[in-house]
Amino acid sequence: MSHTPSEMMTIAAARLLGNDDVCFVGIGAPSAACNLARLTHAPGITLIYESGTLSTRPSVLPLSIGDGELCDTALTTVPVPEMFRYWLQGGRITIGFLGGAQIDRFANLNTTVVGDYAAPKVRLPGGGGAPEIASNCGQIFITMAMGSRAFVEKLPFITSFGHGTGKGDREKLGLRTMGPTRVITDLCVMAPDPESAELSVISLHPGVTREQVQAGCGWPLRFAADLTETPAPSDQELEVLRGLHARTRQAHGVAA
Repeated sequence: MSHTPSEMMTIAAARLLGNDDVCFVGIGAPSAACNLARLTHAPGITLIYESGTLSTRPSVLPLSIGDGELCDTALTTVPVPEMFRYWLQGGRITIGFLGGAQIDRFANLNTTVVGDYAAPKVRLPGGGGAPEIASNCGQIFITMAMGSRAFVEKLPFITSFGHGTGKGDREKLGLRTMGPTRVITDLCVMAPDPESAELSVISLHPGVTREQVQAGCGWPLRFAADLTETPAPSDQELEVLRGLHARTRQAHGVAA
C-alpha cells in the first residue's frame, strides 16, 4: 500500500513505543502515534493526557485535551495539579511527546514568538505544560514536519529546553532526564549525537534523499555513518491508522 509522508511520520513514531511505556500524549500527530501503538503492537501502553486522564483508550482521536472521549475511556481522571506534581514531576512518565513551531540543532523548541520578543512577527500559543514535560519525562520524542522555517539555525526564544548548546547542558541545570532522544519528521528520523548532542539523521524514510532532508533544514545537517532506511509502513499499520482517522472524521466531522 502506498503511504503519505504524514502517515510515515506517525507510524515511525508509533514504532518507538513499547507495551510498558507511560506516555504523556499531545494532541495531533503524537495522539495518532500513541493510539496507533496501542491498537497494534503495544496494547498495554498507558496514555496520559494533560487534562488528567489516566490510561485512556479513545476509539477516536480527541480534538483537544478536554475532549470528553478521553474522560469517558480513561481508567480514572485526576486534577491537573496532581497530574503535574505527582505523575510528571514525580518521574512516573517514561515518554513525553512534543512539537513546536521551531526547533534548532540541539532540539530546543520554540512555541512562544517568531522574531523579537518585544515586537514579534508572530505571537505563538506559548509553552503550556511543554517546558515541564521537556524537563521531567524520562525521554522526549518530538514530531514535526520538515521545513526550513521550522528547522532553524537559531531560535528567537527557547520555550522547551532540549540539549541547550550541547552535551552536558541539561546536567548543568540539574535536569536528570534524557531530554529529546528522537525527532521524527515526515522525511527522516533524527537523534542527538552521543558526543555533541547535535541532531544527526539516523534514518531516511523510503524514497527520501539526503538532499531533500537538507533542503528542509536551516543548518548543515549531520548524517549518521550507519544511516539506514526507515522500514516502509506495513499494510496493518496503514489500515489501523486510516481506520482511526476515518472514525475520527465520522465522529467529529473534521479532518484528523
